[in-house]
Amino acid sequence: MSLRIFTRPFSLSLSATMKVVPVPVRDDNYAYLLVDEHTNKAAAVDPYDVPKVQKAADALGVKVIAGITTHHHFDHSGGNEKFASAYPGVPIYGGSQKVPALTELVKDKDEFTIGDSIHVRCLATPCHTQDSICYYVTDTSNKSQPGGVFTGDTLFQGGCGRFFEGVGSEMHAALSYLGTLPNETVVYNGHEYTGGSVAFAKSVDPDNEAIARLVTLAKENKSTTGLTTIGDEKEWNVFMRLGSDAVKKATGASSESAIMDALRELKNNFRGPSRL
Repeated sequence: MSLRIFTRPFSLSLSATMKVVPVPVRDDNYAYLLVDEHTNKAAAVDPYDVPKVQKAADALGVKVIAGITTHHHFDHSGGNEKFASAYPGVPIYGGSQKVPALTELVKDKDEFTIGDSIHVRCLATPCHTQDSICYYVTDTSNKSQPGGVFTGDTLFQGGCGRFFEGVGSEMHAALSYLGTLPNETVVYNGHEYTGGSVAFAKSVDPDNEAIARLVTLAKENKSTTGLTTIGDEKEWNVFMRLGSDAVKKATGASSESAIMDALRELKNNFRGPSRL
């Protein structure tokens, strides 16, 4: 995949000092630069391909002062050793000792800062892996700025990650936890899976008008990360709508944990298009 550097600011406010720069890596993964423009300092989120992340940072003229890891899977943490060599002494945050080159072990509700203005709050979301951490970021210099959340492989646009180390009740708890964030929170996930996710969502809930909006978004944008919010996900993400009649009918289950397990199994076996 060729390097594309593009910026999606949290809002158009001229007083904003926080921005997120997605850096595509591998076939469909995202690394990110979380930038405090006031200080020109940045954190690299899941910097799998360190040369690409370095190139993006150099192009922006920012100093990388931290590494942030969403979970230990190789396609997210596999660049950590090279990152530590490229940026000696820079802290690397993560949720377990399985994270390579970890220097700062974090747990639920832990907090830290990037630069002068970016506040980071850790949200433990075990299921995809038991060390999955989502990171909710806000600009403390501008309270009107919507925040953002780096969700790794827990929450995708219109979908969620596989339950490699957990069960449906844990994913339900994780997504419900993310659902408590402000509705305007921008979602930055670990993979570009929206085409496949929305195709599955249509098969489960074909009459949902919100899913029709996601179909349009997926068709019009090769990259969808940073274009949706937590509020959007609560409208169109079938994994966050376990109480809907359509999801209950599709799964044939009644309890939320059973619905989630059945829904994930349906998605695992779904043979629809990978992109609309």
